[in-house]
Amino acid sequence: MQEACALALVKWPAEGVPGNPRAWLVGVARHKALDRARREARRAGKEAAAASDPTAGPRAAAGSRAAAGPRAAAGPRAAAGPRAAAADPSPAAADELGLILMCCHPALDPAARIALTLRSVCGLDTRSIATAFLLPEATVAQRIVRAKRKIRQAGIRMRVPDGEELTDRLAAVFRVVYLVYSQGHMAAAGPELVRAELCDQAIGLARALAGLVPGEPEAAGLLALLLLTDARRAARTGEDGELVLLADQDRARWDRAKIAEGERLLETALRAGRPGPYQLHAAIAACHSCAASADETDWREIAALYGELIKYEPSPVVEANRAVAVAMSEGPAAGLVILDALGGNARLTSWPQFHIARAELLTRVGRRKDAAQAYQAALKLPMPAPERAHLERRLASLA
Repeated sequence: MQEACALALVKWPAEGVPGNPRAWLVGVARHKALDRARREARRAGKEAAAASDPTAGPRAAAGSRAAAGPRAAAGPRAAAGPRAAAADPSPAAADELGLILMCCHPALDPAARIALTLRSVCGLDTRSIATAFLLPEATVAQRIVRAKRKIRQAGIRMRVPDGEELTDRLAAVFRVVYLVYSQGHMAAAGPELVRAELCDQAIGLARALAGLVPGEPEAAGLLALLLLTDARRAARTGEDGELVLLADQDRARWDRAKIAEGERLLETALRAGRPGPYQLHAAIAACHSCAASADETDWREIAALYGELIKYEPSPVVEANRAVAVAMSEGPAAGLVILDALGGNARLTSWPQFHIARAELLTRVGRRKDAAQAYQAALKLPMPAPERAHLERRLASLA
C-alpha cells in the first residue's frame, strides 16, 4: 500500500486524480503484492537453475519456471492463467484470486482462514461475515484476530501456492467465493436487498478460478451456480426497490445469456462424474431457471437434490432449505415437521430465513397466531430494508 501511495504522488499530479481513488490504490497495491509473491515463488527455481548451469543466465532459469505459481498446477490448459475460463475475468479478479489463495493457508483453522480472507482480501465487514457463518460478530472478530496472531507468531510465509498445495486450498477458496456472492445476493443489512458490487466481484473470482483449474468440476459448478442465481437479479426487486418473491418474479427479466452459460457449465461439470456440493447447488438453481413458471417448478427434484447435498454439507441450513422444498412438493405440514425438529439449533434461530419459512408454512396450515410470532422473531434479526418492509406487510396482513 505504501508503494501504491508513492506511485499516486507521482501519477496523480501529472495525470489527474482517478474517479475512485480508493479503488485505484487498492488495485495497484494488490498488483504489487501479487507480483512480489510471484517473484518469491520463482526465486528458488531460478537460483537452483543458475547454480546448476551458470552459463545459462537468469533467462534460461526463468524460461524453465515461467509457469510457476498457481498457473503451473492446473496443467497445460491452464498455462494462459485464469483467462482460460468460459469468459475472460478482469485482471483485478485474477489478482484478487491470487491473494485469496495466499490467505487460505492450511496452517490456519478452516473457519479462521475463510473469515480472515473474507475480511482482509475480499473487504467484507465483520458483521457480514458473522451473518454468513450464523455466528455472533464478536466470535468472528476473535477468529480473525487469532488467525493474524498465528501468522505472525508462526512466521507463516504468504505465497501463491502451486501443485498439491493449490489443490489442498481449493475447498476454502470455493467457500470464500460462495460466501462473497451470498452476501451480495442477500445483504446482511442496509437499505438495499442486493449488493451488486459483491455479486460481480464473486462472479469475476469464480471465472478466474474456473480458468485456473479447468479440469475441476466443482470450479465449473460454482461458476454455474453464481450465474444461474444471478440471472434473476433484475427481477428480485420492483421499481421502488421492494422485494419480489421468486414465485412472483417476471421471468422475462431473467438474464437468459447467464442461464444458458450456467447450464452449459453445469452439464460439463456433471459429465466429469465427480459430483460435489457446488454442482448440486447449481442443479437446484437450474431447476428454478428451467421452469417456465413458478407452478412448473420441479419441487420434488429440488427436495431430492437437497437430500443429496446434505451428504456433503450436513448443516441445519441445508436441512431447512430441504424442508421448504418438501413443503412445496408434499404439503406445508410435511415441511413444518422438519423445520420444527430444527428449532432447537441456536445458530439456525439466528437466521431470519428460518423464521420466515416457518411463518409462511404456519400461515398455509391456518396457524395465523403462530405465524405472526415467527414473523416477529425474524424481524428482531438484522436484514436488508426491503425484506423487513415485506415482512412487516405480511405480519400486518395476519392481523
